[in-house]
Amino acid sequence: MPTTDRIRLFARVVEEGSFSAAARAMGVAPTSISRQVAALERELGARLFNRTTRTRSITEAGSVYYERIQQVLGEVDEAGRAVSQLNGAPHGSLRVTAPVTLGRQHIVPALPQFLARFPDIRIELALTDSIVDLVEQGYDAAIRIGAVRNGSLVARRLASSDRLICANPAYLKRVGEPRHPRDLARHNCLAFEPKAAYTPWRLAGPDGSHAVRVAGNFSTNSADGLLESARAGLGIVRVPSWLAADDLRRRRLRVVLNDWRDADGPTPIYVLYAHNRLLAPKIRVFVDYFVDCFARWPLTTVNVPSRGKA
Repeated sequence: MPTTDRIRLFARVVEEGSFSAAARAMGVAPTSISRQVAALERELGARLFNRTTRTRSITEAGSVYYERIQQVLGEVDEAGRAVSQLNGAPHGSLRVTAPVTLGRQHIVPALPQFLARFPDIRIELALTDSIVDLVEQGYDAAIRIGAVRNGSLVARRLASSDRLICANPAYLKRVGEPRHPRDLARHNCLAFEPKAAYTPWRLAGPDGSHAVRVAGNFSTNSADGLLESARAGLGIVRVPSWLAADDLRRRRLRVVLNDWRDADGPTPIYVLYAHNRLLAPKIRVFVDYFVDCFARWPLTTVNVPSRGKA
C-alpha cells in the first residue's frame, strides 16, 4: 500500500508543475523525487506521468488519482488535528440546541459558571422545540426530552422527570382538592395545546390505573403560559417536575394526588452528540458539566421540595 508520504510527494509534484519545482519547494534532490514517484507507480501498477527527455506530463491515470487523493489527504489532516486537540485545552465555538422552556429555566442559568471554567469556549445556544438534525445543521450537542430514536447519536441521560398534578393553593381552597383521579372530572383542568384536552390523564396509584378524561376552559402551546395560568389560580395542570420545581419551592403551586403517579412513568432528559466524529474536548466538558449539574438539581419528583400540602 502506498505510504502517505509518497502520496503527498506526488500531489506536490502535480501542484508545483514539475519534478524540479517540487524538489526546490521541498528542499530535496530531484532524483529523490523521481525515485519516490517511480516507487509509487510500481505500487499502483499504473504510470502517473509521461516522461520524455525534456518534459513531464501527468497521465489520465495520474489525474484521476490526484483528484481522489485530495479528499483522503484532507481527512487524514483533519483526523490528525482532531487527535492532537483531544489532549489540549477545550476551546472554540460550541453550537448547542435545547427546548425553549427547559433551556431558559435550566440551561442558560448554568452557563455563566461553565464559561468561567472554560473561558476559551464560545456558546451558540439555539432554543427551539423543533427536533433539529445535529450533523446536517452543524450542532455539536443537543438537550432533548423524551426517548431518543436516532441510532446515529450518543445519548447521555441527564435526569428523569415525572409529570405532576399541580394547582395554586388559592384555587384548591376555593374549589377543593381532588382526593382520587376521578375527582378531576369536576375541576377546571388546563391543557398543553388543544389536542391534549382530548387525551385522558393516565394515573397509577393504590387501586390500580385510571384514565381520566378531563376538561377545562384554557389550553396553550406554551409551557410558560400553561404554568402562568396555574399560578394565577385558573385550574389544575399536569406538568413535568423540572418545569414546576421552582413554583413548588416558592409554594406558588402545590402537588395534589400525592399517592398517584403518571402511568407512563418518568420522562428521560438526554444530552446528545454525534458518535461518528472524535469527541472534541469542548463537547466532552460540556456533556460532563451538565451531567453533573442535572445530578444536583431538583428535577425529579423525589427531590422536588414542598411536594404535597404546604
